[in-house]
Amino acid sequence: MSERGRPRTFDRTSALRCAMEVFWARGYEGASMSELTAAMGINSPSLYAAFGSKEALFLEATELYSRTEGADIWLALEEAPTARLAIEQFLCLTAKAYAQTDRPQGCLVALGALHQDSSRGAICDDLRRRRAENHSALQKRLERGVAEGELPADFDASAVATFFATVQHGMSIQARDGASYAALLATVAGAMAAWKMLAGTDAA
Repeated sequence: MSERGRPRTFDRTSALRCAMEVFWARGYEGASMSELTAAMGINSPSLYAAFGSKEALFLEATELYSRTEGADIWLALEEAPTARLAIEQFLCLTAKAYAQTDRPQGCLVALGALHQDSSRGAICDDLRRRRAENHSALQKRLERGVAEGELPADFDASAVATFFATVQHGMSIQARDGASYAALLATVAGAMAAWKMLAGTDAA
């Protein structure tokens, strides 16, 4: 007996990456089905058969983005010998990633969908969760700085993590608006100039 239905004639992983880049550049609402299918090289029935819905495709594309894009940013956060250097490298590598011209500028997790309504609640919830996880990674690195004696015992790791996460989100908007690598590095320099005040130390 022959198998029911026609076999897929496309590379699902490659198609998903193409969809990710469309969502990255256009956002969930801005990415039309015609743009998605054209980029993926498939028709609408094949898209729905493979991924279920536009929403499910976006969620899967965002998971791919989180696994594959900017891994060095978060690795540097963990591996830097001091909290200050960790934050500086985190922001400098963010600037480098966001300014690359061979891919969409900015961050899919920051810009993919910002306003929740009943039609995309799951999408906004997923992106909010991912942003919270990024904040948690920053906070944990700063808390490590407290534990290692680099930062004072009363250091507010959560508040400072919020500050630097906000800087990163702002850099994403700057990059989407066409800011150069040099301009993004200037933002990094401004953010790091606040380190002494935020850390409550005399450390450079």
